Amino acid sequence: MTGPRSAVLFDRDDTLVVDVPYNGDPALVVPVAGAQEAVAAVRAAGHATGVVTNQSGVSDGRITLEQALAVNARVDELVGPLDVWELCPHGREAGCACRKPAPGMVLRAAERLGVDPTRVVVIGDIGADVGAARAAGGLGVLVPTQKTRLEEVEAAEVVAADLAEAVDLALAHLAALDAGPASADEVVA
Repeated sequence: MTGPRSAVLFDRDDTLVVDVPYNGDPALVVPVAGAQEAVAAVRAAGHATGVVTNQSGVSDGRITLEQALAVNARVDELVGPLDVWELCPHGREAGCACRKPAPGMVLRAAERLGVDPTRVVVIGDIGADVGAARAAGGLGVLVPTQKTRLEEVEAAEVVAADLAEAVDLALAHLAALDAGPASADEVVA
């Protein structure tokens, strides 16, 4: 049996779970409304799921890598299971290839899943999330929160009102890719 041909990757904080800055405590993990249903809908449609998350608190000593991984495990328990996790522990100034908006985590997740990066949708709450998707050749769907800057919303190719709508748009885009390039362009427009 072959694996999924496409994937939906989620940002972690303020996309799947309520953001607790530099959270190192799994007990503080609270899913956003509809997170479990969103992941389940992607799975039910036959696509792989995953998370790509910047966690600069590791590099600046606010949390340990072990704490970040424990929080990820708790997210997986509450909204998953998710097929792949990618975490960037570096700070903004590191200049690494993995920290969003760089495409490293998206490309690595796609490789681990055996999925072409052009068949990946990244759902997130800030411009860096959609920028990483774009840089990897995939589609980014922005779900603005109170923390999302206006210029990020204006620059986003696809904007959804909430996580459920974002998943609907992602699934429509992936279905359109299966139907052919012209159909995929119509979904994004």
